Amino acid sequence: MLLAIDAGNTNVVFGVFDGDKKLCQWRAATRPDRTADEYAVLLTQWLANQGLKVSAITDVAIASVVPTILRDLRQLAERTFGHKPLVIGDDGVVLGLEVRIDRPAEAGSDRLCDAVAAHATYGGPLIVIDFGTATTFNVVDDKGNYRGGAIAPGINLSLEALHQATAKLPRIAVEQPARAIGRDTISAMQSGIYWGYIGLIEGLTRRLAKEFGGKTKMKIIATGGLAPLFANGTQVVDHVDTDLTLRGLVEIHRRNRSGSRKAPRKAKAKANR
Repeated sequence: MLLAIDAGNTNVVFGVFDGDKKLCQWRAATRPDRTADEYAVLLTQWLANQGLKVSAITDVAIASVVPTILRDLRQLAERTFGHKPLVIGDDGVVLGLEVRIDRPAEAGSDRLCDAVAAHATYGGPLIVIDFGTATTFNVVDDKGNYRGGAIAPGINLSLEALHQATAKLPRIAVEQPARAIGRDTISAMQSGIYWGYIGLIEGLTRRLAKEFGGKTKMKIIATGGLAPLFANGTQVVDHVDTDLTLRGLVEIHRRNRSGSRKAPRKAKAKANR
């Protein structure tokens, strides 16, 4: 079984896959001070709750956009599970696509995983919208190559900034308001955030598709926790796929599956002490 780890700026998502089938998934807040041992305690308990043993994990794949926690996630894989992890961005890791931007090393590992999974599932060309800490728009051509995109502030980040920078505006939950004209402060904020982001989605996907060109209509795929909520407010989203990043890790792991990725003996021995 594969343990896929998607480490984002807000949450670290862990998913256990048996082939393409997702068996279970957990989410933990991203904390730079959380150690490999703390991750191990959490995962051991979570696995046990699902009736799974630590020994059932035969490999680990990691995508991280937070450099400060990657070291501990590597140690988690090697000490707890006895496997050297496949890490997106490491030398020798085959993505199965070309990163056709000016500075390929700057492409976020989560964006690349989204591109791989989306093209493998839906074909191309397409645009993937990922509703995370940032809202990213990722362009993938018909051959599956990553062609760049756009990065906007995430919904919750925008809400928090609005609250922090103003004297009277409260924290609010993201909801789909019935109308755009708010009749009080909260409904006005909900309208600005929800319908404002719908406008961003519709306008930016249209501009990206026009700039990309091509004779084939681009599919629009939405992923991330808030994807269903925002897809409900527009007709431009063709598919909602909340597991896209994890499935991208699974697909990249499959493309690199050759030989053993066992951790060094001393790391494995340490885990058994």
